[in-house]
Amino acid sequence: MKNIKLIYSILFLSIVMGGKVQAQDWPNLNKYQKENANLKPIAPGQKRIVFMGDSITEFWSVTDSEYFAGKPYVNRGISGQTTPQMLIRFRADVIALKPVVVVILAGINDIAGNTGPATLDMISNNIFSMAELAKANHIKVILCSVLPAYDFSWKPNQNPAEKVVALNKMIKNYADANDILYLDYFSAMKDDRNGLKTTYSEDGVHPNKLGYQVMAPLAEKAISEVLANK
Repeated sequence: MKNIKLIYSILFLSIVMGGKVQAQDWPNLNKYQKENANLKPIAPGQKRIVFMGDSITEFWSVTDSEYFAGKPYVNRGISGQTTPQMLIRFRADVIALKPVVVVILAGINDIAGNTGPATLDMISNNIFSMAELAKANHIKVILCSVLPAYDFSWKPNQNPAEKVVALNKMIKNYADANDILYLDYFSAMKDDRNGLKTTYSEDGVHPNKLGYQVMAPLAEKAISEVLANK
């Protein structure tokens, strides 16, 4: 009798926990669902550009809103996200929007271990998979370097600087080998420790307005170059 009760208890917990897992929107597909559905058709002569990323991308629209104003740019960054989460929502938040170009900036939260341990190969493979999905759907790709980071305020003593350098090398090598434009934010924003310059950030990870103003012309140049290559 006790064994039967134990079995039923285990089954009940499995159902309850299973329901909770199913109820979680791990990749946060719901965040932009309404915005995607209500996205206005692109104006004649304009070309839609989607920015895919994490908080560094998401906060850009808030911290330096002038950059996105009046342009056919769609910001699809989600704070805290890692590359597997972005890969899952790539179809809904990029492909379905039918952009001409996607700008992918990802990887720093993987290095921080936000959704669990991840090797550089795991991180880069997710980034490369997003690039390949885009190309398969006739979307031009810009692969961005990960921004410099010497430490994480929310998870100290992770020593991310060397990992960022190594990951950026992997991204650049892949971009060069696959005729994809590599957008190097890192070189323009690093300090002598390969961290983010203090003038460009308050917390060493997220750009402030000055930081975004360094990124903006680099992004514009990359977008113009990609659009010019038919």
